Amino acid sequence: MYLKHLSINGFKSFAKKGELEFSSAITAIVGPNGSGKSNVAESFRFVLGEQSPSRMRGKKGEDLIWGGSDSLARGNRASVAVTLDNEKHVFPVDFDEIVLERVVHRDGANEYLINGSQVRLKDVQELLAAANIGPSGHHIISQGEADRILSASPKERREMIEDALGLKVYQFKKTEAVRKLDKTRENIDKVDSLRREVAPHLRFLEKQMKKIERAVELRDQLRHLYAEYLKREDTYLAYHQDRLEGERNNLKKELETKESALTNAKAVLAKEGSGENRTELIEAENTLTIARRTKQDIVRAVATLEGQLSFLERRIRAARDRSTADDKLQIPYGELDKLVTSLEWEVQKAVKNDDVSVLRRAMTDVVHTLRQFLSKASLQGERSSIVEEEREYEDLTGKKNELDKQLATASQDEIQAEEQHRAIRTKIENSENEGRAAEREVFRLGAEKRECENVLVRLEYEYNAIVRDRDEFKRELQEAVILIGRNAADYFKLEITGDIVNEDRARQIERRRELEKLKIRLEEQGGGGEEIEKEYTAVKERDDFLIREVADLKLSVEKLEQLIAELNAELNERFSAGIDKISLEFNKFFALMFGGGAAELNKVKMAQRRRVTLAEEELLTEESPETEEKTEEGIEIGVKLPNKRVKGLDMLSGGERALTSIALIFAMSQVNPPLFIILDETDAALDEANSRRYGDMIEALSKRSQLILITHNRETMSRAGILYGVTMGGDGVSKLLSVRLDQALAVAK
Repeated sequence: MYLKHLSINGFKSFAKKGELEFSSAITAIVGPNGSGKSNVAESFRFVLGEQSPSRMRGKKGEDLIWGGSDSLARGNRASVAVTLDNEKHVFPVDFDEIVLERVVHRDGANEYLINGSQVRLKDVQELLAAANIGPSGHHIISQGEADRILSASPKERREMIEDALGLKVYQFKKTEAVRKLDKTRENIDKVDSLRREVAPHLRFLEKQMKKIERAVELRDQLRHLYAEYLKREDTYLAYHQDRLEGERNNLKKELETKESALTNAKAVLAKEGSGENRTELIEAENTLTIARRTKQDIVRAVATLEGQLSFLERRIRAARDRSTADDKLQIPYGELDKLVTSLEWEVQKAVKNDDVSVLRRAMTDVVHTLRQFLSKASLQGERSSIVEEEREYEDLTGKKNELDKQLATASQDEIQAEEQHRAIRTKIENSENEGRAAEREVFRLGAEKRECENVLVRLEYEYNAIVRDRDEFKRELQEAVILIGRNAADYFKLEITGDIVNEDRARQIERRRELEKLKIRLEEQGGGGEEIEKEYTAVKERDDFLIREVADLKLSVEKLEQLIAELNAELNERFSAGIDKISLEFNKFFALMFGGGAAELNKVKMAQRRRVTLAEEELLTEESPETEEKTEEGIEIGVKLPNKRVKGLDMLSGGERALTSIALIFAMSQVNPPLFIILDETDAALDEANSRRYGDMIEALSKRSQLILITHNRETMSRAGILYGVTMGGDGVSKLLSVRLDQALAVAK
């Protein structure tokens, strides 16, 4: 027995958990009308993956959940689990027992589980299809559906018979292959569309690459000149910065020593005697020190401003040189008009296309075109930048002039302080205390201190100039990285012979001017060569990739078309062989049910008209047809009743249709027996004699398939090994009662 167990919980009228064991070849489920016994058959449809609520007598998923009653609240979920025996590995999984479970929630969400692991619906369908099982196939015939195979169209009837013959696996493979084929052809169209979109941009980049090739020589020259300039500048600045910093530090320490000694000498002088001359001397010393410090601060400020002015002066000169070069780039009105027209056409074409990749490509092209246009029209922005820098230069010049005035005043104050100090010192030297050692020490230390301060001012000025040049070197290095990329770092490896640190700075200034001229010439070539080259390489590689992709996709199309042809051939061969077997069995069952007569299945060709699409309609000529025909194969049923002239299905009575449909269903089950068959009151229209024949056929069918029968017919009940009764109390809940008839008979005896 492949079907072992069914568990229903919260499904429709089964508000509480109900379980059914299927240990007999024939299991019958009986009960009064409205008790919910047909819900058992629908629970099988549910757990096997049926997606149409109407096939389970509902409008939406929520209708499958217990809706509640006066005595029992409604449920939030419904679940059905079926246990299948897989010891013979009928199902393609490595389990001896398979438990399929499906859960539906109030919000309509569904869960599918195989042995407790959550899976997709597709996984469940593929697993069951391998064993010729489905949610709504020939093996589940619900109440009122027995006549469906007779009333179906020839095409639908063919699909039912294919399902009965176990050809669903091939249909799945064919459907998947057709889906992949359509997707592959769609991808080919997309790739071709991408190549068409990229083609104009690729041609544009190829033209730009020719310009870049002309600029390669200039870039190499710039790289070599930059390497020499940066190497010399870095070496010169590093040496002199270290030298000046060392001298400054040594001089500052010496100055601190002099100041300390001078302070001590002044203290000794103050102790040895007091007098107006000594007091005046100390005050003069202090005044002179303050005047010199003030002058030093102003000198530093002037040096800083001079560095800023020098930097701005070079910036303005370079900007004016570029501006002069850019004046040659005149944009005619005709080119501007062509640009606008081209952009309008590109945008309109992109808007008509719903593909996001096409829109993205179009926007990239528009931005790139505008960037090139703006790079030519940047003259006005360059001039605006020159005006701003010239205004800043004027402001700094004004500040420097003011500092120059302050410096002149400070110099005059220093001179006056020195004259006053000299006069007091002369006066003291002429006094009677001239020979005192403390006074001579103060004079000596003061002179040495002033000499140190003068040297320190000079070193500070030179050091600030070196720092300014170092900052300018860093900015130049950054610009070199922008222009020539990583090659700017090549100057580290360059070896230059000669005395770099003592070279005349005028020669380095000349090299800088040559650099500026070469940069202007490179800018005239368009600049941005490396980025365009990278973009060209990327676009070209993408285009080559798309070419290879199209070739691979076309090869896939050929393989898929070959696979579909092989599947069609296999389907047709198996279907033809199967239809002959079903027709033979159908004739036997029909004669048995009607006591004679004949029945058969016939393959028929059907012409299906397909309306031409709007895209195809544009290619049609006046003589072309508006539709085209496609031939499909279907199945017609032919019957001949005994002692009657009735030959068509339309002339059969209700009872005759029921017998005919049962005969065909049993014939389909005999040719390719399913693991189990569920029949929901298919015997309702049979009289007593036909019920016995129906029972005989059921017993014969149970030798090849496990049967679950939902019935009111006593004859049918008598053929079952297990009988389940379904009852419903006042709370509206279906309950199950079970009886094994063989055990019951043994007890009765």
